[in-house]
Amino acid sequence: MIDLHLIGIGTGNPDHLTGEARRAITQADLILVPHKPGKSDLADLRTRIIAEVCDDALIALFDMPVRDDTLPYLTRVDAWHDEIARIWAATMAAHPEAQKIALLVWGDPSLYDSTLRIAARLDPAPRLHVVAGITSIQALTAAHAIPLNTLNAPVTISTGRRLRDHGWPDGCETLVVMLDADCTFQSLDGDGFDIWWGAYLGMPEQILEAGRLSDASVRIIARRAEARAAHGWIMDTYLLRRRA
Repeated sequence: MIDLHLIGIGTGNPDHLTGEARRAITQADLILVPHKPGKSDLADLRTRIIAEVCDDALIALFDMPVRDDTLPYLTRVDAWHDEIARIWAATMAAHPEAQKIALLVWGDPSLYDSTLRIAARLDPAPRLHVVAGITSIQALTAAHAIPLNTLNAPVTISTGRRLRDHGWPDGCETLVVMLDADCTFQSLDGDGFDIWWGAYLGMPEQILEAGRLSDASVRIIARRAEARAAHGWIMDTYLLRRRA
């Protein structure tokens, strides 16, 4: 039976690797690295992290499939995950000698990441090992030097899609928004919220903005567009908090 290690690697900074992550990379017989069209620097960053830990690792690059945007959202994501699982299986089958296989996962495999759901599609099922990583939320709050929650208060973690479709969650004081390509915070009352935003968290390219939403939103939109044009991709996260 194959042992599949899903290794959280943080948000792009090699210093985010835990000792457990480094051991898992070193001990892997094969490391799968996805390549996305137009985002080769993400694959390059993964390979640099691997090389820093283990200079003789066997790496297998595979091309990520493209989602079919003509399908409803959940249907196309489900079909996309099926195709990724087939590509994983074919890539692993091409290396039958590899028994310990690793995948490097941005942030942590448990938070708004589908690697575990894709792994569940593999047949035969491998033995799964998950190595926790630093999430973009931790990197965001550390970069801004703020606590995630206010005193004795809960936090909601959601997506730009849900904020767009359902509005501000009832009873929510602090909302962390991930996967928001449309800057959905524009739909909120800018004077009623503070925002802490970050992109390329933990990387040398890291950019940050914070302040009252009515003031910061214009700066965020402009800097986000500029950074995306410069790099060809962007990963960003933000925290919103109701003003007293």
